[in-house]
Amino acid sequence: QDNRISVWSAGDLGNVGLNGDCQGEPQLLCDIGHNGDVMDMQFLDQERIVVASSTGTVTVFRHHQNNQTLSANQRWEKAHYHVDQDTSCGGAACTGVTCNNPEIVTVGEDGRINLFRADQKDAVRTIDNADSSTLHAVTFLRTTEILTVNSIGQLKIWDLRQQRNEPSQIFSLTGDRVPLHCVDRHPNQQHVVATGGQDGMLSIWDIRQGTMPVSLLNAHEAEMWEVHFHPSNPDHLFTCSEDGSLWHWDTSTDVSEKPSFLHQGGRSTTYFSHNTINQSVVSAWLSNDPTKDRMEITNLIPNQTLSVNSLDILGPCLVYGTDAEAIYVNRQLFA
Repeated sequence: QDNRISVWSAGDLGNVGLNGDCQGEPQLLCDIGHNGDVMDMQFLDQERIVVASSTGTVTVFRHHQNNQTLSANQRWEKAHYHVDQDTSCGGAACTGVTCNNPEIVTVGEDGRINLFRADQKDAVRTIDNADSSTLHAVTFLRTTEILTVNSIGQLKIWDLRQQRNEPSQIFSLTGDRVPLHCVDRHPNQQHVVATGGQDGMLSIWDIRQGTMPVSLLNAHEAEMWEVHFHPSNPDHLFTCSEDGSLWHWDTSTDVSEKPSFLHQGGRSTTYFSHNTINQSVVSAWLSNDPTKDRMEITNLIPNQTLSVNSLDILGPCLVYGTDAEAIYVNRQLFA
């Protein structure tokens, strides 16, 4: 009932003890009430956090670092709605936000896409009937293009420069139309995109060709809630699921030389084949060289039972939140 946005200090990154413990406990710096469930959030810049609510409202909170307080900096009431913005119960959940300062894109259960600009009161652009089904997640592909995933297994590219309200490309899972819940693009090779969905499968797409995934990888036993390439080391990918697992997928080519500690509590190396792709630079994710078709998968939370709802990575640090009402920080991803 009572939801809050909290800013924590997780201690000094450089100051890690011998057994990987962080010196100093995590500290709550400040928090502020939030109306509705927090569906998604992202930093816009060093001070501002954009938050998506189940009420359909999108709020920008400012973190004042001099006196450690949070305040609502800007609010777009009912950016997402089912009937009309004025009815009291008309809000539709805003399911995802993505930021590329000063631009903010939001998607929702109403199939709507909004483009906001920080410090502008009205939406710069709204695509009202962007999708006939729920949009679950959104991310920037380039500065002018976004990717969305929906509840009927489609991945769509939208060019924000175009005035027409149609996607520039549509990709879809064949067959069952399994809802897709999350999407991320490779930080260096923007044609490589990963999605995860209701059936726990990880799909890798090459958006330069075809309309179907390049590979479908068996992953979790329940919904996959989040997928992230490591921002500076994208041979590594992380996924988390309703089944209580958080997987580290490693496609770096020297798997055979890796120390065996990665196998503890994890899954053994998996092999899968890809469609053949002729390209000068082959991403490990699209590789057609059999010697490279190795992937090491490690479950970073053995014996966990409750859903892992969210994750993020920065350098050697992984942070994730679970239904145990706890946030975990793992500082030794590449120990």
